[in-house]
Amino acid sequence: MNEKVITIFGSGRIKEGDIAFELAFELGGLCAQAGFAIANGGYNGVMLAAAKGAKLAGGKTIGVTCAAFGKKGPNEFITETIVTQNLTERVAKLVEIGDAYIVLPGGTGTLLEFADIWESANKGFVNPPKPIIIIGEFWKPLVELMAKDDPRTSKCILPADGPQSAVNLIKEYLK
Repeated sequence: MNEKVITIFGSGRIKEGDIAFELAFELGGLCAQAGFAIANGGYNGVMLAAAKGAKLAGGKTIGVTCAAFGKKGPNEFITETIVTQNLTERVAKLVEIGDAYIVLPGGTGTLLEFADIWESANKGFVNPPKPIIIIGEFWKPLVELMAKDDPRTSKCILPADGPQSAVNLIKEYLK
């Protein structure tokens, strides 16, 4: 893979028309316009929105799906599919192929993904370091809570107020 891959995590439950869907769609498009491929879980919600935005902007989209879920296949905006056997493999593959990570609001699945990349970065297992960006306010209380126990943990996380600022942070970080 020559181009840099931005792994995007977020809720699979949002629908077209939701503010979060529009945010993910815009993010996918901006990533593609900046020359990045995107990767995500390949199914619905944020995954569909970001892939749609990226593909319509001419970008490459990678869907890392999970056979254990028993779903048919990825959404129609995925250009490359990687099938994993279980959730652990899926998260590991999404982390492995990412050169940077953007975490949007989500549920326990997104929390699992966020915790995985955050703890790996916190322990110094990601070498060279890769940016982990949260957009908006959703994850900030968790980051602040963890920082109360160990202030160093919050240094791994870069906050962004929207899709454009997230992409700008990545461009700056990866140049």
